Amino acid sequence: MTTTFPLAFTTTPSRAVRAEAEREAILASPGFGDHFTDHMVSIHWTVAEGWHDAQVNPYGPLQLEPGAAVLHYAQEIFEGLKAYRHADGSVWSFRPDANAQRMQRSAVRLALPQLPEADFIAAVEQLVAIDRSWVPTAPETSLYVRPFMIASESFLGVRAAQAVDFHVIASPAGAYFPNGVAPISIWLATEYSRAGRGGTGAAKCGGNYASSLLPQAEAYAEGCQQVLFLDAEERTFVEELGGMNVFFVHADGTVVTPALSGSILEGVTRSSVLALAEDRGHPVQERRVPIAEWIEGVRSGEITEVFACGTAAVITPIGRLKGPGFEVGSVDAPAGALTMSIREELTDIQYGRRSDPHGWMRRLA
Repeated sequence: MTTTFPLAFTTTPSRAVRAEAEREAILASPGFGDHFTDHMVSIHWTVAEGWHDAQVNPYGPLQLEPGAAVLHYAQEIFEGLKAYRHADGSVWSFRPDANAQRMQRSAVRLALPQLPEADFIAAVEQLVAIDRSWVPTAPETSLYVRPFMIASESFLGVRAAQAVDFHVIASPAGAYFPNGVAPISIWLATEYSRAGRGGTGAAKCGGNYASSLLPQAEAYAEGCQQVLFLDAEERTFVEELGGMNVFFVHADGTVVTPALSGSILEGVTRSSVLALAEDRGHPVQERRVPIAEWIEGVRSGEITEVFACGTAAVITPIGRLKGPGFEVGSVDAPAGALTMSIREELTDIQYGRRSDPHGWMRRLA
């Protein structure tokens, strides 16, 4: 194996860079995941050569053999992080080291090679540097960065692929929920599980999200924005939403979130919320949370706030939980005070509006 670190990147600028007027029109109303920047990053890996051929190229279609392992055995992983424009025009990311480390953990579970943390961060820096003009400036906007790794070897045998591609693309992003920060409704999935013991729930891989799409469609049909999954064994304990972790605020100020169980994704925002709550002196608990505790706690007033968190949505208050034959809470209730205060503190750190005591921010450009 001839890999050397850190990797050296070669750059081929796009000849089809969007005109400023077109780019500004997109940035005025970016949506989420609807538009992509002018360039992308690609790094290749083989058993013989290790990681090599790091490139910044024009954004465009990938070329894959029909027999590529990713198309048949779903051997792939991904990450999601954001680039934020600060008031002085500089561009920063939030805890990219945590994303790099989580991708390494996901790679182990999906039998993929681990990309070194320094090369992961360098790939993000390279893309943001060349597409810096795509980082929006309006409130609640950012450049969403999507690193992903796929098994590109053309081989139909069932084994770990011996050729892999890593890419990074980016998309300007507005608010994740079009109606802004307002309490949402959650649908309790009783017939489906997101992941089970020994499965891939703790890895950030596409299969976990694919399995959530049918129950997510049920949630939409029930007038809810997200779906909640319980543990696969007992169907008793809260795990996570389709794409976010869950938190509960109790009347005594205790902040509770389901403990990582091997089937729950270890969210970067999740760990950040825990740290900020502890900074404020709130007792913090990571433990198993029965669904009955959520239902009865809201009804009795013992649970005063519920919220979800993730990179895309940051922090979103949950107003109502609905399931077959029941519902608790109300979307008309105001968002919780602690929910919105922690959200404000977190986003202020991300956008450079207040100090960063934990050293979470990294300048990209």
